[in-house]
Amino acid sequence: MSEHSQFALLKERRYLPFFITQLAGAFNDNVFKQALILAIIYKLTFSNVIDHTLITSLFKNGVIDKDFLVNFCAIVFILPFFLFSALGGQLGEKYEKSMLIRRIKLAEVLTMVIGAIGLFLNSFALMLVVLFAMGTQSALFGPVKYSILPQQLKENELIGGNALVEMGTFLAILAGIVLAGILMTGDGPYALYISMAILIVALIGYCASSKIPFSPAALSDLKISFNIFSQTWKTMRLGFNQTPAVSRSILGNSWFWFLGTIYITQIPNYAEKILNGDPSAYTLVLIVFSVSIAIGSALCEKLSDHKVEIGLVPFGSIGLTLFSILLWWHSTTLPMVNNSLNTWLDVLSYPRAWLILFDVFGIGLFGGFYIVPLYAIMQTRSAVEERARVIAANNILNALFMVLASVLAILLLSMAGLSIPQLFLVVGLMNLAVNTYIFKIVPEFTLRFMMWLLSHSIYKVSHKGLDNIPEQGACVLVSNHVSYFDALLIGGAVKRPIRFVMYYKIFDMPVLNFVFRTANAIPIAGHKENKAIFEQAFTDIAQALQNDELVCIFPEGRLTTDGAINEFKSGIEKIITQTPVPVVPMAIQGLWTTSFTRNPKRKLLRNIWARIGILADTPIPPEKVNAPMLYDKVQTLRGDKA
Repeated sequence: MSEHSQFALLKERRYLPFFITQLAGAFNDNVFKQALILAIIYKLTFSNVIDHTLITSLFKNGVIDKDFLVNFCAIVFILPFFLFSALGGQLGEKYEKSMLIRRIKLAEVLTMVIGAIGLFLNSFALMLVVLFAMGTQSALFGPVKYSILPQQLKENELIGGNALVEMGTFLAILAGIVLAGILMTGDGPYALYISMAILIVALIGYCASSKIPFSPAALSDLKISFNIFSQTWKTMRLGFNQTPAVSRSILGNSWFWFLGTIYITQIPNYAEKILNGDPSAYTLVLIVFSVSIAIGSALCEKLSDHKVEIGLVPFGSIGLTLFSILLWWHSTTLPMVNNSLNTWLDVLSYPRAWLILFDVFGIGLFGGFYIVPLYAIMQTRSAVEERARVIAANNILNALFMVLASVLAILLLSMAGLSIPQLFLVVGLMNLAVNTYIFKIVPEFTLRFMMWLLSHSIYKVSHKGLDNIPEQGACVLVSNHVSYFDALLIGGAVKRPIRFVMYYKIFDMPVLNFVFRTANAIPIAGHKENKAIFEQAFTDIAQALQNDELVCIFPEGRLTTDGAINEFKSGIEKIITQTPVPVVPMAIQGLWTTSFTRNPKRKLLRNIWARIGILADTPIPPEKVNAPMLYDKVQTLRGDKA
């Protein structure tokens, strides 16, 4: 396995114990929730005094509505996320995180003991209390869970680490639901089976948490507020007062859970009404959905080239909408044989069902592409001392969106009379509208998507030495200029946003002008050609560098017409004289023989998937910068690979 693989993290103590800990928690949540739901439907008699009193207060006419009880359980589990996520965010900032996780996991062990008692007593009320306690633990654990990763992982490992968390979470959800279904089947001692499972897993989670490395508090002098409502409001304001990229990532993340709630909630009824399936058919669809999200999450690291690539978010959004529409289109009711419900094998015997399963797989796959980068953005672009509370704000909004998803489903299915496939169509189109708004507010999403798409479609791009580019602070990048796509290729390779300086006539080209404006590129002209644009460009460059931004220029001043690097103009010296900052020489290799250059022999779509290299050298101090020396550096970097 490559040393760069995200799965190599599972060999590291700084990651594996945490991964097992969060996996065990997600698994237990879903084993117990599903067991309680199945117990309500098939097992519980509500005959003890406390249960009878509770049921009597809920149903005055004496008729128990089990569908209502199932939805009531969902609300009981979600409610703590509203109430205690803000507290979890504060705790995650104030205290050392490995200690905090161990205490939360110890509380989980004790909660599972009470849960086992509730199972043996067949006590709905006691199991409901346990469900609320489990939601509380999840609300407290969530902010710590995502804020500890940036402390233990390198930035180029963060996408992979988050991908494994999402992959593990959805597989744990799947495994928990399936195991609960198996253990609750028949007339066996289900209380014993479920109790043993949740207690063993809780103990495994606690033992694993004891091995999580020390993770210091980010804000140890923070004063904890126990005012639930005021602190929840403050936490939400903190989240939405972040930079647009972070605040809209919170919105996008919560929207994902809105969609996920719609799909997961409707899968059982979809399997029954559209597939005419038995419980095994429901399990088949659930497996496809969960596994596809896990696969999409796992693929994020490879597709993002080990960096936080927000360009995957629009890619995932497009796929979610496309496959939601296709699922509606392909959803025709499957026939039954001999009036018997279709088993999972019967379902697979219908060609139409394969299209449906492909659509479900596509929704999950692109959902993975969508969600993983959003978590990474919240982790990397929020301040260290605010990170846990930003995650807490996300969790609060997630809970709100999950409730709204349930309300919308009720309104559209019960009151508007839509079918489940029509509901999927509606939310697919809503996804298009919501993410269009997000990408309009934060055009960086769209820009990075275009850069990412270019680097993964027309060209096959490799990188070398890009870690020489400072992660923070002002810096100027200089590169040779070969094609109209140079800025997009460099921008897609470098993880920091870049202000490109480019010839104003290229800047004004149709279609590309939108991209360059979105990227806040700086147009420039020759001094004699347009003095006003020339002077304004140097003013804008100086301002950008004073703001600690990254600026990239092409000192040749024009595209090469023969493949050779043209003489570097003295503008770079003027820039560094005005604002002394380090300069990083860069080179682009392999573009000259492709389309979109000034090569007289070029042909349309010539050399698709050409191997392009983007290289960077070590930074040069400002006092040593001069145009001839930079020319030599770039020429050496590029070599003879024009």
